[in-house]
Amino acid sequence: MSTDTRRAVERAARDSYGRLVTFLAARSRDIAAAEDALADAFRSALETWPRDGVPDRPEAWLLTAARRRLIDGARHLQVRAEAVPDLRVAAEEAQELAASDAFPDERLRLLFVCAHPAIDPAIHTPLMLQTVLGLDAARIASAFLVSPAAMGQRLSRAKGKIRDAGIGFELPEAKELPPRLDAVLQAVYAAYGSGWDDVAGADPRRRGLAAEAIDLGRMLRPLLPAEPEVEGLLALMLHCEARREARRGPAGDYVPLSEQDSARWSKPMMAEAEHILSAAAQDRRMGRFQLEAAIQSVHAQRARTGRRTPPMSARSACARTRRCGPSCCGGCERPRRLGSRCERQHPVRTAVWSTARIRAWAERGRQRAGRR
Repeated sequence: MSTDTRRAVERAARDSYGRLVTFLAARSRDIAAAEDALADAFRSALETWPRDGVPDRPEAWLLTAARRRLIDGARHLQVRAEAVPDLRVAAEEAQELAASDAFPDERLRLLFVCAHPAIDPAIHTPLMLQTVLGLDAARIASAFLVSPAAMGQRLSRAKGKIRDAGIGFELPEAKELPPRLDAVLQAVYAAYGSGWDDVAGADPRRRGLAAEAIDLGRMLRPLLPAEPEVEGLLALMLHCEARREARRGPAGDYVPLSEQDSARWSKPMMAEAEHILSAAAQDRRMGRFQLEAAIQSVHAQRARTGRRTPPMSARSACARTRRCGPSCCGGCERPRRLGSRCERQHPVRTAVWSTARIRAWAERGRQRAGRR
């Protein structure tokens, strides 16, 4: 297989996986079947594209191949009859998309389906990481400190629950979105962490995850304009992404934040992060993502002043955010220091368990405040 063909398949996986599996799952009402069909489509692409050439619209080609697999599976397995008309509609849509540059993006729909209250809350974020963002069970298991086999079984049960319970593949009503939001934000942050890990860009799919996470953050903002934590997460990711090019030295070695060349940081991205974080602060409802973004904002000032951020500046940022409501009190520097070491080796794990870590310090702070 030529290098160009392999890159085309990798690019399609990076750019289209979440949108394709969401499109197929919404119409087949079976996430596992949609994933299997799409996997078959990618295998077919690896066999066909080297011989026939890369199609002009890889997404439409993959969608057409995957929907054929779904329809064949429906016939052989005699799946629920009500799903068959939707599969036929998907086939017609695939043909229309083959002649169009447009492709529906329904990833948010599946993210909130995965956070349905009928599904075990402990599996909400792992389910999103696999179905929408394409992380494999082994990597998710490592992040959640369980065996790959156990994680695979939990994911399979959750997908079966969605199928058997007939959970609708529609965005919930506005009043039902906030209770599901925390799990969605955790999944997006964990996906960004996975992309962060591949700073050198050796793994195209993981490099694409960082951009996909930021894209999802942008999509969530207009959907939930009254939720400042959405803006906090987006600002946090933008501040971190602004420093991507400075995280590795010429030999590929990791460069700590305090030693990075701030001239290589993206000023437009940092300016956008600051604007979004300021908008979130207007709501005066502090949350962990806003807090972490505020700490990153303090570090970003070095690009303007040229001076390294003294340790107490991060503590000052925490003090300012406390005035907006209960948040992490004493110990705000500690999560950052622990995180900076851990993120070099386990960024997804850092993203996932930072939630519990920050909540623990916040609770300690509230207890100390109550004793005063």
